[in-house]
Amino acid sequence: MTTVPGRRSSTFTRLLRHGFTDPSAAERLLDLPELSSVRSDPVLLEALGATADPDLALRGLARLVEAEEADERQILLDTLVTAKPLRDRLLGVLGASEALGDHLARHPRDWQALVTYEAADLHPGLAEFEQGLAGADDPDSLRVAYRRCLLAIAARDVCGTTDVAEAAAELADLATATLRAALAIARTAAPADAAQCRLAVIAMGKCGGHELNYVSDVDVIFVAEPIDGFEESAAVRAATRLAAHMMRICSDTTVEGTIWPVDANLRPEGRSGPLVRTLSSHLAYYQRWAKTWEFQALLKARPVAGDPELGAEYVEAVSPLVWQAADRENFVPDVQKMRRRVVDNIPADRVDREIKLGPGGLRDVEFAVQLLQLVHGRSDATLRSGTTLAALRALAEGGYVGRVDAAQLDDAYRFLRAMEHRIQLYRLRRTHLVPESAPDLRRLGRSLGMRTDPITELNQAWKRHASVVRRLHEKLFYRPLLDAVAQLAPGESRLSAKAAGHRLEALGYADPAAALRHLEALSSGVSRKAAIQRTLLPVLLGWFADSADPDAGLLGFRKVSDALGKTPWYLRLLRDEGAAAENLARVLSAGRLAPDLLLRAPEAVALLGDPQGLKPRTREHLEQEVLAAVGRADGAESAVAVVRAVRRRELFRTTAADLIGSYGTEENPAEEDPGALVDRVGSAVTDLNAVTIAGALRAAVREQWGDTLPTRFAVIGMGRFGGHELGYGSDADVLFVHLPREGVDEQEAARAANAVVSEMRRLLQLPTADPPLIIDADLRPEGKSGPMVRTLASYEAYYRRWSLVWESQALLRAEPVAGDIELGREFIELIDPLRYPMEGLGEDAVREIRRLKARMESERLPRGADPTLHTKLGRGGLSDVEWTVQLMQMQHGWAEPGLRTTRTREALAAACAAELISGEDAATLDEAWVLATRVRNAVMLVRGRPGDTFPSGPRELTAVGRYLGYEPGHVGDMLDDYRRITRRARAVVEERFYGA
Repeated sequence: MTTVPGRRSSTFTRLLRHGFTDPSAAERLLDLPELSSVRSDPVLLEALGATADPDLALRGLARLVEAEEADERQILLDTLVTAKPLRDRLLGVLGASEALGDHLARHPRDWQALVTYEAADLHPGLAEFEQGLAGADDPDSLRVAYRRCLLAIAARDVCGTTDVAEAAAELADLATATLRAALAIARTAAPADAAQCRLAVIAMGKCGGHELNYVSDVDVIFVAEPIDGFEESAAVRAATRLAAHMMRICSDTTVEGTIWPVDANLRPEGRSGPLVRTLSSHLAYYQRWAKTWEFQALLKARPVAGDPELGAEYVEAVSPLVWQAADRENFVPDVQKMRRRVVDNIPADRVDREIKLGPGGLRDVEFAVQLLQLVHGRSDATLRSGTTLAALRALAEGGYVGRVDAAQLDDAYRFLRAMEHRIQLYRLRRTHLVPESAPDLRRLGRSLGMRTDPITELNQAWKRHASVVRRLHEKLFYRPLLDAVAQLAPGESRLSAKAAGHRLEALGYADPAAALRHLEALSSGVSRKAAIQRTLLPVLLGWFADSADPDAGLLGFRKVSDALGKTPWYLRLLRDEGAAAENLARVLSAGRLAPDLLLRAPEAVALLGDPQGLKPRTREHLEQEVLAAVGRADGAESAVAVVRAVRRRELFRTTAADLIGSYGTEENPAEEDPGALVDRVGSAVTDLNAVTIAGALRAAVREQWGDTLPTRFAVIGMGRFGGHELGYGSDADVLFVHLPREGVDEQEAARAANAVVSEMRRLLQLPTADPPLIIDADLRPEGKSGPMVRTLASYEAYYRRWSLVWESQALLRAEPVAGDIELGREFIELIDPLRYPMEGLGEDAVREIRRLKARMESERLPRGADPTLHTKLGRGGLSDVEWTVQLMQMQHGWAEPGLRTTRTREALAAACAAELISGEDAATLDEAWVLATRVRNAVMLVRGRPGDTFPSGPRELTAVGRYLGYEPGHVGDMLDDYRRITRRARAVVEERFYGA
């Protein structure tokens, strides 16, 4: 054919109109003699244009007709023209699947498998597939026959004569027939093995659930029993050889490709366990060792090949165990772990393209449905289907899922499965990633019936369905709980109170009856508050259930809502600020301290919706606020009440930030560096307590002396206070120093100084529900028997004449925190030579420090306390690390400026930089110190009162574990890790501190 240069032929134009993207290449193919009839036939061109990828379909057709003998080629082309069913099927497959086009090019006669178009052919079952594989007596002939059957399934699928669920069921039936044929080949190859054993193949996963993909591992479990007269061990070995051979037949790759991998890793003990077990061995494992996810997997168990009676016995034996799984002790932790594992292993660059594991993907639907089945299938046998859509339909009919929600989920699941099918069908590769290239997206969209703007339409539909799945996944398990306590969805089935209680128990609620009462109080009625909370509660319930104490979270939410529910900004905050509701749920269910603080001042919930709201405020800003408030107050007690309110608010800000930073949220995952969290908490609480003391000092002075005290006065922080390392439950260790003003009598100045200390302590100890701030001055010269406050000269005289080595050590943490700034600086100048002595410590001083430490270890550890778990005085705990660091400071601080710091971690890093301790030993001590500090903070957060060891109650212990990053059910791992880390730290202490 000759075309005038620069002008397009009429064929070129027709090809463009029919959807070809490369008309020039298509014209060249149509110029082939074998395709001349296609070029001139408008019916065939139109049929090509109706496929998902007309260019691919034409290339596949060209390869097929070239591979055919001349006579057969003409029969094929004539049939394509006259038989629309064949035309639609063959060209539809060629336009959707390059891999099946390759198969037809190798086996051109297989197109005849698409000729039959009778009613029975539309929905073939297992018998038809077994007939299609009949005669395949070796692995390669089985592979060819399998692809021929697959060709017919794909043809019905792309032409729409079967829907996605029917296609998935056909694929599962074909897999069943294939497993049977492969086992028959294996038995024929080893008749002696076949004679010794009964072997049953149990399908799991999508094959077991009758919902297989085009390309998927076929999950199986093997069970065997000896035939009479044979020993069990020999029979199991024979069955293992048969099973392994059957797996190779399906999984191996030859010139005819592969069928699919057979995966037996769902068997007891996974890859580590024997491939084949007897029925009694399976049961023994499931009864003693199986985890919850293994029972979830058994939901889909279905006998498919081998001995049918043995297969039926297996399913009958394990089925009761499946429906008892929700009663297991660790059911809730295991379920929570499975939920969090959904997207954990997806690379970050793929998560947005994953239609199976990604957010709003197929796994979300399957997991939610299976979880509901495990909970409610205990008492409702109608829910015990291995097929996702059938189970979803049963859940809706039983009232466990709203009908509208179920219909939306069914629609979304079908769409996502159709996407998955078409993606895999193209090259018959196992993938769940949406392609990125425009041609691939165009073909995918067209294969799903989108023709106007396939790429845009596909992306919009995909995102819409994924959004529906994600929303319903979050509410599916929780929304019916609201239907159980309030008439929210007229015309829909409602969950019974008993079923709602079951579900709450499965979520980990210890008192489901109380939880239902809270839900009723929160969601009933027609008020705007109730309407918004009905929207929020399904998601909140999921977050509460993800915590160690769901009951506390729900109760706290009810209390906060009772206090603020009529406040428009509160409801708007939770509804409109994405992170606020999740932050609130995390805080309310993480322990007692943060909720107690919040319930004392519910308006602080506003901090949770502000991106900057959880960042600690600087000491300067806080001090300005506090001192201004004290200046406006009417009397000292009123002033300190305002100061305490600021402390309460800021303490809540710090605890909330700590909890959210430790647990993380969907938008902000948990921080990776525990040391950063510890430092932030230590600095924030230290600054807050310093400001609180400054406010109490100003209030005490104003009450009696107006603006000026007769003596200059400073508060020196000691211990963790001076080290910026305060925890939530720490006392404030201090020293008080004063210096009479010019012209003031020393006795008058002393009386004023003592009076202001007494008034400060009185004001800070007034009864309150807030966490107390206890001022401890026991580190002063002469301890409890010494004067509460001294002049600078008195301190100088005492330290020069009487100071002991432990007092010099205590002064390592001294830092001014309130009062006269210049006087505080003078005090530090006074003590620096004591804490950083020139030329370091003598041997006698070192021995004395070691003696004091050993005495403290033997005398101060509480009776009955486990020394391996006591965070302060136990093995490798805070005391061990701090005394080791402080010894280095006193020995080398005079020569190493970096050691002259009150902060433990900073001093340890400086010692490492100065090569006074190896990097490995420093890291070991730092890890132990950070961990012990976090445990103390966790105990205070969880229990609402301080403690130096792990709590004994299981819920509190689990909550501490969650704070430290351990999944529920792994409390033992937490304790083991603590012991291991502190044991290593103690070994460093033995060497570095004791010189062992």
